[in-house]
Amino acid sequence: MDILILQVLNALFYAAILYLIASGFTLIFGVMGIANMAHGSFYAVGAFVTAWVVGALDGAGIHPVLLLLVLPVGAIAVAMLGMALEPTLLRPFYRRAEEYQLLLTFGLLLIIEDGLQFIFGGYPLSADAPLAAMGSIPIFSFRYPTYNFLVIAVSIVTAIGLWASIHRTRFGVMLRATSQNRKMASALGINVGRVYTVAFGIGSFLAGLGGAIIVPTQTAALGMGLDALIIAFVVVAIGGIGSQLGALVGALIVAFVRTAGVHFFPEVELAVLFLMAACVLLWRPTGLLVRS
Repeated sequence: MDILILQVLNALFYAAILYLIASGFTLIFGVMGIANMAHGSFYAVGAFVTAWVVGALDGAGIHPVLLLLVLPVGAIAVAMLGMALEPTLLRPFYRRAEEYQLLLTFGLLLIIEDGLQFIFGGYPLSADAPLAAMGSIPIFSFRYPTYNFLVIAVSIVTAIGLWASIHRTRFGVMLRATSQNRKMASALGINVGRVYTVAFGIGSFLAGLGGAIIVPTQTAALGMGLDALIIAFVVVAIGGIGSQLGALVGALIVAFVRTAGVHFFPEVELAVLFLMAACVLLWRPTGLLVRS
């Protein structure tokens, strides 16, 4: 029973991170129709910036609990980066073929990865002070990090806030109108360019937030962005690209399957994920929660 509960908690923690990454990716695709290959590098930027800031403040003697307040700084930095890149670099390619957009964003991924190495060096950065400061709580015969529950709570609040923003606000109406018919939305007086910039900033923020809140539990290392992008593709392929609920369901499925795979058959746990995604796409090419 202890092992089962531990695996469930680990899966929920992993699903919380996956949802933040996948929800940002599917938001950008759903609004602008761009499969942003650089999305994983945004996740890495959030992790590196947060790790650097937390490490610097921790070295300056700031109380570890107060460092929790600066964790979102990486996500904010990524949102600003995304809102700067969308109108200057990506917007000229909206009317071009999809392969141009894929090449552009993949090239952006490589540039950002090299930029991270140039700025922060080739060594991993750690920021585990908040994790240690929050301690752990007893659950049956084992103890579990309190910080992991905070990450799960942040993901839940983000999911509720994102749903409310899309379905219960004026901006959400403009966002959905733009995603369905850009020309008609523009004819109705909606500033499509501004909607695109804000939507890309929100999607980038979500990816950066995933990286920002994971660094207390693991190091920020080069290559983590590409790994995150690959798993995010599996999540949105299963749940359905363009669907926020699909991103949530896909994250839960992938997290539980991968957690069980690491525990029971670690040699093929990644292969199982891709096989599962292939089976879902053969059955429902648009994903589980998107109508064809």
